[in-house]
Amino acid sequence: MANLDEIDRRLLSELQAEGRVTNVELAHRVGLTAPPCLRRVRGLEEEGVIRGYHADLDPSKLGFAITVFAMVSLKSQAESDLREFEEHMADLPEVRECHMLNGEIDFILKIVSRDLQSFQEFLTSKLTPAPNVASVKTSLTIRTAKHEPGVPL
Repeated sequence: MANLDEIDRRLLSELQAEGRVTNVELAHRVGLTAPPCLRRVRGLEEEGVIRGYHADLDPSKLGFAITVFAMVSLKSQAESDLREFEEHMADLPEVRECHMLNGEIDFILKIVSRDLQSFQEFLTSKLTPAPNVASVKTSLTIRTAKHEPGVPL
């Protein structure tokens, strides 16, 4: 874990809430002048604490009306088979998140799709025939009550 002081934490909190804030405004918010603020942010980027900056897009306004969580069980949990599955998921743009779990389910995937028919085509042509897949259970999202990217700072 990175060795962060209170100013670093405030910088991260501000950037997590508003990634497009200017360096001058960011410095003002955390009580620094612009040059040391920029040095700190660059240091956090170089350490990998800040991995990138992204726009938070509304999927439905871009035609992706369906969000599905898929619980995937694999036939084998050998490291090479896990990696092959992860690499296959990385190549599927509909798969927005892929997390390996412990327990009965091996992976949970967050998948976006334009509509139910598109999702069904994705499921039958790309997900269930993927390497090493034993079973897939899906749950369609009805609504999202909370979407808070990042971590609590």
